[in-house]
Amino acid sequence: MALDVLHLDNHLLVVRKPAGMLAQGDQTGDVTLLEMGKAFLKAQFNKPGDVFLGLVHRLDRPASGVMVFARTSKAASRLSAQFRTREIEKCYWALAQGETPEQGHLVHYLARRQSKSRVVVAPEGQRAELSFRRLGYAQNVSWVHIDLDTGRHHQIRVQFSYIGHPLLGDLKYGAQKPFPNRALALHARSLTLSHPTTQERLTFTAEPEPFWPKMFTV
Repeated sequence: MALDVLHLDNHLLVVRKPAGMLAQGDQTGDVTLLEMGKAFLKAQFNKPGDVFLGLVHRLDRPASGVMVFARTSKAASRLSAQFRTREIEKCYWALAQGETPEQGHLVHYLARRQSKSRVVVAPEGQRAELSFRRLGYAQNVSWVHIDLDTGRHHQIRVQFSYIGHPLLGDLKYGAQKPFPNRALALHARSLTLSHPTTQERLTFTAEPEPFWPKMFTV
């Protein structure tokens, strides 16, 4: 699979992550987006030896969308700081079961359970906050645009499940049906950041998987 590059400069590599691909390695040993990025840079610039590429955020394996990597340690440090201080704006698209409200603001407290593989709403958890608006509704499915204020593990999946609208394909959190290719109907539509050296504000956008329902394409 070829790497889908959205932006490349001396400090950033921005790509579109396909659904089903790991962002970084796990016990499966499957190929990761990080490894593909390093291989791309090595070939692109004919670099000998190891290539530095910093992972500064993640997407769940079954999700798709925009991911940014740092090409230098300085860029990695500055991007990580932007994520910590919420200077980076993250917008998602999701397909949720049922008819969601036209818009909403969700605040819950999330905690990990079962060896940290599952997240639940619990009073002792970390604050999780997002806003959403419904872009469309058809065949008992809502297409929602989500502005993420915090970046908790499985946050969007858990919060929408908790209000009765699990994401399509999210069998772990209550979905009734699988999504094509064992994917999840969650897509990191855009990411806005300040360039680590120029401070220019940049927005990167990616389209969802081609198997998303055609009634929800723009």
